[in-house]
Amino acid sequence: MTKSLLWKLLGIQLLIIAFVIIIVWMAVNTLAANYFMTLMQKYNISPTESHRMFVNAVHRYLLWASLGAIALAVAFSFLLMKRVLGPLTRMTEITGKIASGDYSVRVPFTSTDEVGQLAASFNRMTESLNHIEQLRKGMMINVAHELRTPLTNIKGYLEALTDGVVSPSRETFELLQEETLRLVRLVEDILRLAKADAARSSLSKTGIRLSRLLTQAMEAFRPQFQARGIRVEARLPQENDQVLADPDQILQVVNNLFQNACQYTPSGGTFQVSWEHLTGEAKVCFSNSAGELDEKDFPFIFERFFRGEKSRSREHGGAGIGLAIVKELIEAHNGRVGADMSQDEIRIWFTLPT
Repeated sequence: MTKSLLWKLLGIQLLIIAFVIIIVWMAVNTLAANYFMTLMQKYNISPTESHRMFVNAVHRYLLWASLGAIALAVAFSFLLMKRVLGPLTRMTEITGKIASGDYSVRVPFTSTDEVGQLAASFNRMTESLNHIEQLRKGMMINVAHELRTPLTNIKGYLEALTDGVVSPSRETFELLQEETLRLVRLVEDILRLAKADAARSSLSKTGIRLSRLLTQAMEAFRPQFQARGIRVEARLPQENDQVLADPDQILQVVNNLFQNACQYTPSGGTFQVSWEHLTGEAKVCFSNSAGELDEKDFPFIFERFFRGEKSRSREHGGAGIGLAIVKELIEAHNGRVGADMSQDEIRIWFTLPT
């Protein structure tokens, strides 16, 4: 395809050169020759032989000049177009490799013109595809890991019950039920994450009051905070707190962040929720006393299946999907998410356009 395009471009240039030569040739035969004959007659010089010599000389030099121009045009055009079309040739080759699953290839380019910009965009697309593929593989590994533990426990208990090693008892069935519920929660989390991925095309935005939504969610979680001795504070001004968003999706975001704070705030610690109005957006912040999470963990806390507790124990009951859902839903609203730590306080925040 690239070779065909190369010859097409060369053909177009040759047609233009040929057209210019024909025009010049006709101009010489008509205008220049007639003007020459007029001069000869004015000075009483026989125009016949002089006219023939003039026309032949002009044609000869025009012919040699045309051949030289065509040769130079073909040479320079070929080199230039081959340089321009080189990245396109590489893109064609790389597209085949990408189709076969190799996302490590890149298009080399040195220019900053339109073709260079196209090559740079192509490389960014390839990097994005590679990142998505790595996330997909990582997610499959993490899902398999998360499913394997409860399934292994259930299988072990059932084999023990079948072989008579463990006698049927209330405690045994409660353990089996606990492992089954863990599987159910994991599947529900994965389903919510899948729905969050698809939220961009299914948002039903309307005006919602942030203060009211945050207050309602806080009251729903207050018994859980009280049970762990966590002091809850709120700074929720009522003015200019309306944003355009999908209420169900934002409620999911808020519930996930309250649940995250309730699980990971140390017992007897402090939790605070607040919002503030910025230029063109509203920023909601959830702050709580720092637990086991380190500052080096912050680049990863919105990754799927990431859990901050160093032992990766399951006492908190999380699979590391809650904050990933938050990120997907907020970005679906063209908002931003982030996290930082100041002294002994962890702050997780998100913004929504106003």
